[in-house]
Amino acid sequence: QVQLAESGGGLAQAGGSLRLSCAASGSIFRLKAIDPMGWYRQAPGKQREMVGTITKGDSTNYADSVKGRFTISRGNAGNTVFLQMNSLNAEDTDVYYCYSRSYGDDSWGQGTQVTVSS
Repeated sequence: QVQLAESGGGLAQAGGSLRLSCAASGSIFRLKAIDPMGWYRQAPGKQREMVGTITKGDSTNYADSVKGRFTISRGNAGNTVFLQMNSLNAEDTDVYYCYSRSYGDDSWGQGTQVTVSS
């Protein structure tokens, strides 16, 4: 199994920016097979929703609500993923979860809280 550790959440003002990071660890065998990685978010009482994903070939996919504001990228080693969040608004307040898939197995991080004050 792959373990994921997020960092970078916190408090931001509306219109501000935050950058989330996620590092994957585990066996080299599984790390090399990670595809895709991404970020999801979940508010209390709501379903977890996709924010953005990125493949090994650097193809990206974003939720309509974040297009043009958020950018997902991968580190050179392929086992880290970042989410640059700009022009934040109150609707972006959620717990953000890092996600990866390796050999058909899904892994999730513990989540990091992002709070945007208006």
